Amino acid sequence: MYKVLTLNNISINGLERLPRERYEVASEFGHPDAVLLRSFKMHDWEIPNTLKAVGRAGAGVNNIPVDKMTARGIPVFNAPGANANAVKELVLGCLLSAARNLFPAWEYARHLQGTDAEISKQVETGKKQFVGFELSGRTLGVIGLGAIGVKVANAAQALGMKVIGYDPHITVKNAWQLSAHVKQALSIEDLLSQVEFVTVHVPLLDSTRNAISAERLQNARQGLMIFNFSRGGIVDDAAVCEAIKAGRVNGYACDFPNNLLRNHEKVITLPHLGASTKEAEENCAVMVADQVRDYLEDGTVHNSVNFPEMEMQRNGGHRLLVINSNVPRMIERISSAIANANLNILDMLNKSRGEIACTLVDVNNPVPQTVVDKLCETEGVLTVRML
Repeated sequence: MYKVLTLNNISINGLERLPRERYEVASEFGHPDAVLLRSFKMHDWEIPNTLKAVGRAGAGVNNIPVDKMTARGIPVFNAPGANANAVKELVLGCLLSAARNLFPAWEYARHLQGTDAEISKQVETGKKQFVGFELSGRTLGVIGLGAIGVKVANAAQALGMKVIGYDPHITVKNAWQLSAHVKQALSIEDLLSQVEFVTVHVPLLDSTRNAISAERLQNARQGLMIFNFSRGGIVDDAAVCEAIKAGRVNGYACDFPNNLLRNHEKVITLPHLGASTKEAEENCAVMVADQVRDYLEDGTVHNSVNFPEMEMQRNGGHRLLVINSNVPRMIERISSAIANANLNILDMLNKSRGEIACTLVDVNNPVPQTVVDKLCETEGVLTVRML
């Protein structure tokens, strides 16, 4: 029986993917095999010795100490793309709202006073200050062409916008899904010099922090509108406010309010609504529950932020999983330990990613505990499990 600890409310659709005859799920456990969470901050959380997997029902993993988990041989799974449609629709909503000045116009209408006739007169007089423009023919820049960025780019292009994208690490899968009409920028600076709107869809890393910076905004196209529904920190808020003051940037919309932004007349701040739809929460929960289950039962790894992708079909044998530091001669040591127990290897898969390596081995008979103990004592081995 596997014990799964939930550190946040997880959609029931996801939890139902864990059969009750094999999984016990609760919000309090002393010795969990796996953890499912959304926004819970795990950095100060004590990692139990029993923990084998962490599943984040969302895309970002900034709230998880990934390095600590890696050092303990614990994979961290996330759900990239499960909330992509929700974020795409929010970006499109804000694009349309910005183009037609819907937020300030709504605020104006809310505060009208007088009789219906007087309000009608005020409407006709005041609407001139909210004249907008149409998106068709305008140019949108998309920084980051992952699952979300591709959907945003394609949707904007379908609205009649011109789209320029930048992502030096775009995958083949995402490139196939991207509209052929989306043009490529050579750099962020190149992109900003050409577009009227820019939206960022990258994770927050050292390499992406302040991707929209004061220096880059100096050479941006005049009147730029910036959207950030990815992560706070990717856009330099102070630099954007200075650029708005100087007249180079026309406005900013983001999901991350703070005291600098929340009352700014040219800034729209929302309370982190990017993935806040019922459908996105269910998609994320189902996806990550399936991934954690596959790993616990078969050693399969899909969508881990710190482990290599791994999948090996069962062939009726007995399966051993070894997780170790990525050092030489480890496969030799694993094979020797198995051979010394007179076991025959039916199938083997070894993959590595950075400092971590994983080996799945199917053998013809049950693996004795002595083999597991010997491997656990091997220098560099982090985890050994019979599956």
